[in-house]
Amino acid sequence: MLKKRIYTAVCLAAVLFLILWSQNEWLFKLFLLAFFCAASWENARLFGNRSPVVVAVLAGLVFAGLSLWLTEEICIWFAIVSVVIWILYLIPSLFRELPVQGSISGRLYQFLYWVSILGSFLAVYMLYNQSALLLLSVLKIVWLADIGAYFAGRAFGKHKLAPSISPGKTWEGVIGGVVAVLLVASCVLCFTTWQTTLAARIFEKYGWIAMICGLVALVALSILGDLLESKLKRRAGMKDSSQLLPGHGGVLDRIDSLIPVLPLALLLGMWL
Repeated sequence: MLKKRIYTAVCLAAVLFLILWSQNEWLFKLFLLAFFCAASWENARLFGNRSPVVVAVLAGLVFAGLSLWLTEEICIWFAIVSVVIWILYLIPSLFRELPVQGSISGRLYQFLYWVSILGSFLAVYMLYNQSALLLLSVLKIVWLADIGAYFAGRAFGKHKLAPSISPGKTWEGVIGGVVAVLLVASCVLCFTTWQTTLAARIFEKYGWIAMICGLVALVALSILGDLLESKLKRRAGMKDSSQLLPGHGGVLDRIDSLIPVLPLALLLGMWL
């Protein structure tokens, strides 16, 4: 299993590096399209759709159509809609029963979750279009939060965060994730000249307090995104969203924390 995880991670990292190095916009869009179709397919399976392949194809056509006329304004509007969906609908659903699969409310839930996934992929494109370093800095927030939470949870974890959804997560892990992100962001600001990272942009616009609040909010959203997918998988009776990525599970298993983070990061870095 470990070898599979390493091989898959190395291959994906190599492909992504080559695409970023090529600076080819359409190649990057094709990369996003492939992963968006896979995420849409997995989303359909999580909600018990009978024809997930059809859903993936239709989702791909929507993404491809949008990419032809993609503008900063379109990405910003999708980011706003995605953030509103999470605040008003998806986050509250963590504290109540999910809608019955196949019902009108269940289909609405699936559609809204899918829209938030679309918003996150469009945010990836716009962040990349601004700067590869800006995009990487957002991804690192989630990765650092995950690493910090893992080690803090292993060392100090006693108080369960959401035992009925994800028994392994603890409040100590949450604190560890926040500390890891704030520590690294502060070091980058103090000891480097990188001005295109997300933390640097927030700091330049609004100062230290706003930067800290923004990063804490993004870490919190990353945890909520992970919890929501765990709840969806638990309802569907799945351990992983799929086996598309050997050793890692599915695409949604790898991006669930990023789905709510990326649209807000786009707004914090470019618009607000």
